[in-house]
Amino acid sequence: MSQRARAVLKEVFGYDEFRPLQERIIDAAEAGRDALAVMPTGGGKSLCYQVPALTLKGLVLVVSPLIALMREQVAFLNGLGIEARVLNSTLSPEEWRANAEAAASGRLRLLYLAPETLASSRAEEFLSRAEVALLAVDEAHCISEWGHDFRPEYRILGEIRKRLKPVGYSGEFAKANSEAKAKPSLVPCLALTATATEKVRVDIVQQLGLMAPEILVASFDRPNIFLEVRRRAKAVDQVLELASSFPEGSGIVYCFSRARAEAFAADLSERGLSALPYHAGLPDEQRASNQDRFIRDEVRVVCATTAFGMGIDKPDVRFLVHADLPKSLEQYYQEVGRAGRDALPSRALLLFAYSDAMKIRSLMAEREGAEALAAEASLRAMLRYAESWRCRRATLLEHFDEDYGQPSCGSCDVCSGAPTGTAAAEEDVTTQAYKLLSCVKRTGERYGAGHVVDVLLGSRNERVLGLGHSELSTWGIGKEWARAQWLDLAAQLSRKGYLAKDEDFGVLSLTPKALAAFRDRSPIAAVPPPRPRPSKAEASRASAAGGAGAQVGAAKAVTYPPGSPEAAREAALRSLRRRLAEESHVPNYMIFSDRTLYDLVAKSPRDKASLLAVFGMGEVKADKFGHAILEAIAGTGRESP
Repeated sequence: MSQRARAVLKEVFGYDEFRPLQERIIDAAEAGRDALAVMPTGGGKSLCYQVPALTLKGLVLVVSPLIALMREQVAFLNGLGIEARVLNSTLSPEEWRANAEAAASGRLRLLYLAPETLASSRAEEFLSRAEVALLAVDEAHCISEWGHDFRPEYRILGEIRKRLKPVGYSGEFAKANSEAKAKPSLVPCLALTATATEKVRVDIVQQLGLMAPEILVASFDRPNIFLEVRRRAKAVDQVLELASSFPEGSGIVYCFSRARAEAFAADLSERGLSALPYHAGLPDEQRASNQDRFIRDEVRVVCATTAFGMGIDKPDVRFLVHADLPKSLEQYYQEVGRAGRDALPSRALLLFAYSDAMKIRSLMAEREGAEALAAEASLRAMLRYAESWRCRRATLLEHFDEDYGQPSCGSCDVCSGAPTGTAAAEEDVTTQAYKLLSCVKRTGERYGAGHVVDVLLGSRNERVLGLGHSELSTWGIGKEWARAQWLDLAAQLSRKGYLAKDEDFGVLSLTPKALAAFRDRSPIAAVPPPRPRPSKAEASRASAAGGAGAQVGAAKAVTYPPGSPEAAREAALRSLRRRLAEESHVPNYMIFSDRTLYDLVAKSPRDKASLLAVFGMGEVKADKFGHAILEAIAGTGRESP
């Protein structure tokens, strides 16, 4: 790696060391080699093209599908004194032309744009003049039909790359190649993604035309994120409980539908936790405003649909909740990765009900052939994770072909024995269990849980009546429970070995253990399935403090004794950061992150030299904000208790 790259890391970004794989990726970029990097969300992918943009001659093109993320990264880079701009549909014609001309004339280090923009006729003119040092394709899994977030517009990038002019295309390079009648080489390409199985990686390489690429796959583990699955009961209460453990932190709640995101945000706000919705159905201005208010810490929570990418690079999201089951583990993993990007302790909570799988399958009904099979396989993998009693981390990493290699992670509900997780206390459910097992037997052991539960609930749907199952003795004997509760119990009885489930069709049948239980009239225990989500009226009567349960994690990495110099420094620095952010019209974390704040409190620098030893404090920020930071620290005293 070049000495210049190491100097840029410290002087511009304020970091002492590169993260795992960053050095090798930057080496490839500086050497002009193609590379595919698979790194977890929050693993430092953006630095892999931002550093080369400052060490290489020429323009770095960054392809991103998310306008919000482009805007956020450009603001961050501009704050560090780096010339970066964006081309997208939100710009006026004058702004578009000005940014395109700046890119063509060599005044920019980085240009962010969507794949459609790169392929547009408007881009042809400036691309014919721009010399490109690197093409960085972010969210590269979008190019693959096997990826979880396939976007057809990404398929054009391989052809577009052939039309880009590498650095040296003009001048001596062009003359030499003209005499030799040789074509110039392709612009080096760096493909980056957080979620790509082996099959997706192969497709990315083929679609982008990567030549002998260096393929670098980091660990998918995010050890700072506590993973937890709870059976959904009163979801608003469960989110309030989690948020109360992070009084300084922001949160994201992912919901199944736009209507649910709207309702969830309203319910949280009514209960005293400021929240706004974020989904594709909102007017562009409102969606942008809601996101900006979240990024600037004006509201603590954003409630978003899983179908619409957030595009938020906010590093201090301390808690993240899936209020509904995601469609796949790839989707779940990518969204979970938006928590704790600053490497500080954070929590990811999945609220799970078996009715979620039915909703997802209803949306999948129109799919056919290979697409339908792939969607069903993804859903089953997600269900296995949600139902698992094994280490969450090991289960998740196995899906991405990574062996965790440890018997226990100590940082998930299963390994820590969290009493509010899936390992909650069991109670006697013998009566309901025998009703369910009897109904499986009476229906001939030929149907899945959904049909068996229909019979128990006394349904008169076409299938139940057509099969004559309304005449069975078990028809209508289960009305004391809701559908979701019966489905929950069916899954638990499968895990406990009373029911066998066909993997291809979901058909339930009794096991020898169930037959023995019938013979001996043995009691059966299970975790009592919770009632479905209460009505809004019921929720409003609940305690505003949130539901009862165990504590769900520390609010931050460090807690200072009240009245101590450290507590005073933290308060002063938070106040200063908020003021500087307002004056600069940027989010708080762009002044300095929470990790930097805690390091400032711990090291209590007295001058610029000691300030530069603080994590994330480079020359640019020290020159820009250093005087104010040192004054704030000096005004609080330095003595430790």
